[in-house]
Amino acid sequence: MNVTSGSDSSEELRQVLPRAYAVIDRGIHKRLHHGVQLYVSHQGEVVFDGAAGTDGAGRPLTSDTVMLWLSSGKPLTAVMVLQFHERGLLDLHAPVGRYIPEFATKGKEQITIWHLLTHTAGLEPVASGWPRLEWDEILERINRAPLQEGWVPGERAAYDPSRGWFVLGEILRRIDSRPADRIVREDLCEPLGMHDSWMAVPRQVYSIYGPRIARTYSLRDDRLEETHSHTLEVAGSASPGGNFRGPARELGYFYETLLAGGEREGRRILQPEIVALMTERHRRDMVDETFRHKVDFGLGVMIDSNHHGAKTVPYGYGLHSSPRTFGHGGAQSSIGFCDPDNELVVVAIANGCPGEPKHNRRFRELNTAIYEDLSLGGEA
Repeated sequence: MNVTSGSDSSEELRQVLPRAYAVIDRGIHKRLHHGVQLYVSHQGEVVFDGAAGTDGAGRPLTSDTVMLWLSSGKPLTAVMVLQFHERGLLDLHAPVGRYIPEFATKGKEQITIWHLLTHTAGLEPVASGWPRLEWDEILERINRAPLQEGWVPGERAAYDPSRGWFVLGEILRRIDSRPADRIVREDLCEPLGMHDSWMAVPRQVYSIYGPRIARTYSLRDDRLEETHSHTLEVAGSASPGGNFRGPARELGYFYETLLAGGEREGRRILQPEIVALMTERHRRDMVDETFRHKVDFGLGVMIDSNHHGAKTVPYGYGLHSSPRTFGHGGAQSSIGFCDPDNELVVVAIANGCPGEPKHNRRFRELNTAIYEDLSLGGEA
């Protein structure tokens, strides 16, 4: 297999994954992104670890750039919840109020950890105040908020970008005493060799990284405008559902670990049966009221939903993904997934956020192209 990493690797990408390169290059010319970082492994071998394009400030995007994953990091928090479950420290079907008593008010008494992981809890969509507010203030806002009117937990579905994930992070903190970002960093990232992956980048590390911290851009009036996501205020503020960042290859390590049944190089993060539980199709055939589309879920991961409309499903894995494929996308910019049937791991992170329709079309084409470049599920 060809393997590339480190420096700008656009030409290598063109040679190794030509159809995928063409999709990324078109996106650059359409001003959907300045560049895309990409990691692909197949049957345990690295196919590509690099990037194409620039960071938007005149520097080549490389495989070492610390990219913003946004919600593509949610499965890391989910794994820590499942690890605590495996250790007998929490019950997935227990009400959240068992661990956070002040949460159990205003109709939220019956919400369980399972409901949070499957996005069926129905929390009122209040503004969390992140990153301006401190952790405890954010939790206080969520605890005070009511259940959505008319909602019965478990009977309706609506993707929750952040609120339920702060709650999950707080459950971990109350059981363990360490902040959620430290738990994920020390008990998951470091054992897996994900040394540049963070939920909250410490100030001293942020200073050392300097320009390695990726800029992210939003499309406005046909122009990519820089956001504040790279600033210390944002990068240094923990959000268990939406502020992970690191190189694509390290999120790839995470999915390779799940593909291998929860173990990487002798370090185990979950037992195989818990990995199977996480990636089982628990939420089936429900219209997600956030995405306005049927999307199936495991525990903290989105399960392949092409049977609900391969060309319309949001944050899907391309036209050729197998039914057992699981992973998660990040708002208008990223995706990480594992296809067990094809022994394929893909992580793609763009530095441009062009809006949901353009992003879903862009990454549907990219993921499909990767399968076809590897002669998986489509003609080469």
